[in-house]
This record gives sequence, structure tokens and C-alpha cells, in this order.
Amino acid sequence: MSFMILLAVLIAGSASAQDYPTRPVRIIAAAQGGLTELMPRTLAAELHKKTGQPWIIESKLGAGGVIGAEYVMKQPADGHTLFVGFTGIFSVLPALGAKLPFDVDKDFEPIVLMATVPNILVVHPSVPASSVKELVALAKAKPGSLTYASQGVGSSGHITGEQFKQATGTEILHIPYKGAAPAIQDLLGGQVSMLFDVVPFALANIRAGKVRALGVATQKRIGVLPEVPTMGEAGVPGMEGGAWFALYAPAGTPKHIIEFISREANQILGTSEFRGRMAAQGVDVPLGSPQDLRAFVQQRTDTWRDVARKGSIKLEQ
Repeated sequence: MSFMILLAVLIAGSASAQDYPTRPVRIIAAAQGGLTELMPRTLAAELHKKTGQPWIIESKLGAGGVIGAEYVMKQPADGHTLFVGFTGIFSVLPALGAKLPFDVDKDFEPIVLMATVPNILVVHPSVPASSVKELVALAKAKPGSLTYASQGVGSSGHITGEQFKQATGTEILHIPYKGAAPAIQDLLGGQVSMLFDVVPFALANIRAGKVRALGVATQKRIGVLPEVPTMGEAGVPGMEGGAWFALYAPAGTPKHIIEFISREANQILGTSEFRGRMAAQGVDVPLGSPQDLRAFVQQRTDTWRDVARKGSIKLEQ
């Protein structure tokens, strides 16, 4: 009798998996271009072949991704509308106590962590420091004389910079910008001393000698810049930060659909060819289970919440 019940369950599970998708699947991205679209497009192209249904990338911009996330949250929980969640709205903003129209844990189902992009500490060539140790010594010798740019209040560059200050006991003035481009421009011009930037954005300027890389905020060195030590190796242990991108569905989406997408994503994005292509840009492809994603985001959010509390960082509401 127990065998017959097990067989029925397996058959039902197989049948339900075949019932998805029944129409085009939309993947909502809250930004245009870059990894926010690259990875979902790669995934969508292969899933179109496998399922016979179109997987379409749509952009819903505004409010730093909040508009897109809120839109997806309100869609039917049937797996036909997904969202590319990322660092700011699903980790940093909650850590800073931002008033959001959704709760990441309650309103979304995690599917898969598609990419992590580490922050790297770069300084203008005029800064007389060729290592993190020398930079810390300089900052302590002349408190408040160094400045660090960020992509804006609450950005990963801001929170990582604050973490660096707390870990080293230094006084470095924060200069927030409205986006990455103006922050990088002023760093290149020497108007600011340093910046925690994501590796793909910093790579060309590092190779051209326009900025000097001192440390990468990861546990292991990255293959694209093997000569750059981790922050731990450079004398600042425990620093690990940057951007990440993951796939989510509205809360209540059936488990078999979540597991199907997660399994396919691991197969499609986990090939050595794709991982190698991403690694050449300084991007890691962690993948893993929905549970792995939930634990990862919780750990990052807890870290940033602690940094925000110690640094009295608050967003303007």
C-alpha cells in the first residue's frame, strides 16, 4: 500500500512539473543592462528551448528597484512573473531600516543566487599608499584628510566603506554621489581619495593604472586580479561585501515550480564555460538552493545592520 502511495505522489509531482509554464514567463529587472539582465537573458534563452514557452525580460525602473519589486509581489503566485532581486533593495535598505512596501522574507520566495560581485578598494595614484596597511597608517596620521566616494547613501560602496572605517578605527570622510559614474569620475580626477567599487567597473581603470587596487572584499583572491590581496590578507579580517543578484518569485509560488527553476538555473548557469566567462569580469556564480539564497541574504543583511547601527547610518525617509 505504501508503495502505491509513493508511486502516486511521484506521478503527481511529475505531472504538476509538466504543467509549468503554461504561458510566457516574465522576468522583471529593476535596471537596464549589466548583470541585472545578462544572467536572466542567458537563463531565459535556455528555458525557452526546454519549455517551449517564451521567457521574457522586462524592465520596470524607478525608486532603486522598489517599483519593480512591489509590482512582482502583487502578481499571481504561479511562477509566471519572477524578479531579479539585488543587494540594495533586498539587503542594504532593510538593514538601514528603510520603509519598504514589502518584506523580503514574507513577500518573496527565493529561487537561486545567480551572481556575487565583490567590492574592491581602489585609491587615486596621488594617495601615498601602496597597501591597505599604509593607507590605514596615513588615515590615522591625518584624521579626516582622506575621503571615500560612494555610489550614494545606502549603496554597497557606502556600507563597505563604513565597515572599513569601523574595522580599522580610522576617520575618513564619506562623499556620496548619485550613482557610480560620477563617483568614479571624481576619483579619476583626484577629487576624492578612494572608493569601494565593484570589480567589473574598476577593472579597466586598474589595468590602465588610473587607480591603484589595494584589497578585495572577499574571502579568496579573485582570478581576474590574482595579485590583489583580500582585505583579510591585507590586515582587515571579516570584510566581505559587494553586489549580488538573485531570482525571486512572489510568496506562495508552488514549491515544485521554485525547485524546477532553481534546478534549471544551476544547470544552465553552472557550466564551466559560463562561469569562466563571468570570472573574467570578476563575477562569481554561486548558485545553490533556495535555502542557500535565503541564508546568504540573511547573513549579509545582519552584517550591514550591525555596520549601520555602529555608524549611526540612517536613510532620509
